[in-house]
Amino acid sequence: MRWYSKIVAAALAAVLQACATAPVAAPPPPATPAVAAEQRAPVTILVSIDGFRSDYLGRGVTPVLTRLATGGVTAPMHPSFPSKTFPNHWTLVTGLYPDHHGIIANKMEDESRPKEVFTMSTDDPFWWNGAEPIWVDAEKAGIRSATEFWPGSNVAIGGTRASEWPYEMSGGTRPSDWAQFNQAISGAQRVNAALDWLRRPAAIRPKLVTLYFDTVDTAGHTYGPDDARTTEAVADIDTSIGMLVEGLAAMGQPANLVLVADHGMAQTSSARTILLTQFIGADDAHVVETGPYASLAPAPGRAAVVEKALLGKHPHFECWRKAEIPARFHYGTNPRIPPIFCLAETGWEITDKAPKREKLGGNHGFDNMAPEMTALFIANGPAFKPGVLPAFTNVDVYPLLRDLIGLPPKPGVDGSDSPFREVLRK
Repeated sequence: MRWYSKIVAAALAAVLQACATAPVAAPPPPATPAVAAEQRAPVTILVSIDGFRSDYLGRGVTPVLTRLATGGVTAPMHPSFPSKTFPNHWTLVTGLYPDHHGIIANKMEDESRPKEVFTMSTDDPFWWNGAEPIWVDAEKAGIRSATEFWPGSNVAIGGTRASEWPYEMSGGTRPSDWAQFNQAISGAQRVNAALDWLRRPAAIRPKLVTLYFDTVDTAGHTYGPDDARTTEAVADIDTSIGMLVEGLAAMGQPANLVLVADHGMAQTSSARTILLTQFIGADDAHVVETGPYASLAPAPGRAAVVEKALLGKHPHFECWRKAEIPARFHYGTNPRIPPIFCLAETGWEITDKAPKREKLGGNHGFDNMAPEMTALFIANGPAFKPGVLPAFTNVDVYPLLRDLIGLPPKPGVDGSDSPFREVLRK
């Protein structure tokens, strides 16, 4: 045996002897299993696509919304009267008709504040305190909420604002998280903001989220509901909803999505205009609002003249004293509604100034039962069984939302969850 063979043999013998005498090493501990993914409870997400007429779904440009409708719940939804943006957004989150919650128009006045006018930028709680939206009840019940641009969500409900600069706010409740509306914020940015809220730790993660999109409404007003550019806006919003759905899936966040519109949209034209000055003098009344409807208060001593000229049916419009507005509108008792109210035929508009140029476009505010005013409604998520429901009015959305986030029914509201009972999973 060569010398190096002897060395190898000796070494091998030494190793074998060591193995025989050394204590047996303990087996390595089993690999630590991967931490299980967080099991998230469903979140409720209320999405408003302003001005999304229900039949826009049939234009072939909404694969995401169509898939959600097919796999979930859909129905024609009637707005409340008047079919305007702020009254209906407040109805959707309070369950009350505008006549009852106090946001009776996009522009309004109040006798107790004679020098003020409510517009869509008004955030003084005085105008909003007639009803508590769902996020207020949620916050009081310990259910965290977050709102992205929903009309009224920036208001400290129940609070008071000082009458002088810097207009400090006292008291009131807002959502835990909220964002002031800015039209320049894109759809993608709005979706990402909502998703970022849901990426938070459970302790500060909202269980109720609202989202608001305005571009379909803007296109409908500017170009009319039948224009190709409005259809492009519809397609773009579908992309944004797709981002939301994909983002939720990526983080494993189940969600009950409730997608709504505040109203539809009707084609209008400067050729279909009713001039109030053909009926009354410019000094006979104070006109508060014009458009699909006109609301006005006769000047002192001119009530008889104004009523004689306006009350009753006319070609393409009809006028009533506020107390005589047809009961089906659920409108006419609120003190903020002016004494005389005129409603135009769908597609016509009432104005106190002649149009300066020819124009085609779109508008809403007409009879809430007009087909053109019918709004989008889709619900999809683990709480829902697929189904197509009969038409209902949007006061019923609020009770549904309370069911979804675990709040008990609220007495005194105008809506009911009865339209949805057959499609809600027990």
